[in-house]
Amino acid sequence: MNAVPPEIPTHIETNRLVLRCYRPEDAPTYYRMSLKNKPHLQQFESGNAIMTIKSEQDAEAVIRDFIEDWRGRKAFFIGAFLKESQEFVAQVYVGVVNWSLPEFEVGYFADIDHEGNGYVTEAVKGALGLIFDQLGAHRVCLACDETNLRSIKVAERCGFVREGHFRETKQHPDGTFSDDLRYGLLSSEYIP
Repeated sequence: MNAVPPEIPTHIETNRLVLRCYRPEDAPTYYRMSLKNKPHLQQFESGNAIMTIKSEQDAEAVIRDFIEDWRGRKAFFIGAFLKESQEFVAQVYVGVVNWSLPEFEVGYFADIDHEGNGYVTEAVKGALGLIFDQLGAHRVCLACDETNLRSIKVAERCGFVREGHFRETKQHPDGTFSDDLRYGLLSSEYIP
């Protein structure tokens, strides 16, 4: 049985990005970002915490929850910011599936103004370094909608292997259905 690491880095740098846990002072930025990205994320991220944000106070509460989850080692919400300007470009979620294996799950989204620049791929690769090198993961998984082509490309660029295809798992407002794709990456397959 693997132990939960006592120290987990709260700041990682990649070529263009600073990846870090959220801080209380991020709430105003997170509020503005959530308003701008809700329509963009609605189709694939309807359960995302930003969908609950209607005020800056709501954003403060969400950030507090993120910080508590990090401290409690339940989940790690990582903001990706440009090194040069500290502008928010993406978020990576690292959830604990099983500390005993250990196994984690990853989720991500790009700020609508920063799509198509490779920031999500760079952020996920940085997070995978944390997951495999610092958290000692044996396995990382992720799920995405079959119609979310950007998410599929990120998963594949990061080395994930498609492990499953679950049919008609999501019904859309127009009555149509879409499928869920499942991916996995083992420590033996991980290439930093």
